[in-house]
Amino acid sequence: MGADGSNLPADKSKGGGDALALPVTPHSIEAEQALLGAILFDNETFNQVGELVRPDHFYDPVHGRIYDMCATLIKAQRLADGVTLREQFQKDGALAEIGGAQYLLTLLEKAARLQTHAVEYAQLIVDLALRRSLIRVGQDITALAINPQEGEAAAEMIDQAERKLQLLGQEGAESRGFSPFSKALATSIEMVAAAYKSADDVSGLRTGFDDLDRKLGGLHKSDLIILAGRPSMGKTALATNIAFNVALARHRDRRDPKTLGPDDKLAGGVVAFYSLEMSAEQLATRLLSDFAGIESDRIRRGALQKNELAKLRDASIELEKLPLFIDETGAISIAALQARARRLQRREGLDLIVVDYLQLVTSSSRKSDGRVQEVSEITQGLKALAKDLKVPIIALSQLSRQVELREDKRPQLSDLRESGSIEQDADAVMFVYRESYYLKRAEPQPGTDKHADWQNRLEAVNNVAEVIIGKQRHGPIGRVGLHFDERYTRFGNLAQGHRFESDE
Repeated sequence: MGADGSNLPADKSKGGGDALALPVTPHSIEAEQALLGAILFDNETFNQVGELVRPDHFYDPVHGRIYDMCATLIKAQRLADGVTLREQFQKDGALAEIGGAQYLLTLLEKAARLQTHAVEYAQLIVDLALRRSLIRVGQDITALAINPQEGEAAAEMIDQAERKLQLLGQEGAESRGFSPFSKALATSIEMVAAAYKSADDVSGLRTGFDDLDRKLGGLHKSDLIILAGRPSMGKTALATNIAFNVALARHRDRRDPKTLGPDDKLAGGVVAFYSLEMSAEQLATRLLSDFAGIESDRIRRGALQKNELAKLRDASIELEKLPLFIDETGAISIAALQARARRLQRREGLDLIVVDYLQLVTSSSRKSDGRVQEVSEITQGLKALAKDLKVPIIALSQLSRQVELREDKRPQLSDLRESGSIEQDADAVMFVYRESYYLKRAEPQPGTDKHADWQNRLEAVNNVAEVIIGKQRHGPIGRVGLHFDERYTRFGNLAQGHRFESDE
């Protein structure tokens, strides 16, 4: 039995390298020989495995050199067989190092005769290479923990370890390559069936806001959604409300499983909230205020009645097991953010990620090519994470000050800071806008006609917020109206008679 645990022999016949040096290192010399022989027998085999296998995936470095030479010849539209390889290695003076022409004949004798078998061998070679890399990462982590650099804290070592594992995980993901159309089609049909069963055309994760859900169709797996706005517009409040609604729906379904039918799925989901600006306690206070219906400023000041204390205590008991996980690390790197999300998904499951906010995430790259390039790396990293974990990600973003210079202060895509990369990578871009915020700061002289008109306008929009969908890759753009209660920084559904025309 080979070192990979299969029935493939692990001992080397030829080609250099000492199989006994690391007897437990995962490898299969026979699989490597079978794949190389298949490529020499029929160069078309390389086209089937070329994107999957790299020279450094081979355990035997001689096999890596032979594979690399095959790749060089085939990519140059030349024949790669025993004769041409012998000539090339003779020119380089390396023929003896690979075992001579006789070893090339040995590879042909051991060739996998069917391409399907060759592809299976290729997948095995890559899998064994990843396992060897995992062993090396484990050794590096052990060495790092035993001999830390001066002043390096354990938390920093953990971040380094997670980064190494994340890079290894990305390599494994990249090796998956193409998937058949039939698989993608089956997934698409499942999504269509879910939408068909839904009473209101909402097939994704529900935000808790009916009009917004109808416009978006819910929050869909693998989507990166940018939620932007100027300061004090309520973007953090809206993101917090969505996270809370999703987590609360899951919490209530878990608590009352009898309400579910045999074919029903749990509503809501597990939420990861990266609160890079607000502390976890501040976020919890805001959610507690919303749920208990007590103003957050009075909670902070302790200006409470005895019955309100009891109300807060009951609310905290109700929310204690809410599946909402908060990471309050300031200036977190995109690599650490990705690693922690993966770890949470493995441990608890994960259905939604919220990042508050984008401009506070840092690049994992040590070199700086400017903030636009850094933001591009971050948005690409978030989009890749959404696809890999198959969850929607809501990332909050600041807007540039040019909004304030226009008469109509409704934001648009060009107002996004570093807008090129954000707009390009996002599946949907939404803006939060409250006209009342600007109206309150533009009060005309009291007692004038203008003041009366201003007062009427303010009453009409005082508790109304707009969510402007400026981009939606899979649906329409437009506006959605929401109710906004400034006392609790809480958004809610707008009454039927106050909806915007474009809501329907």
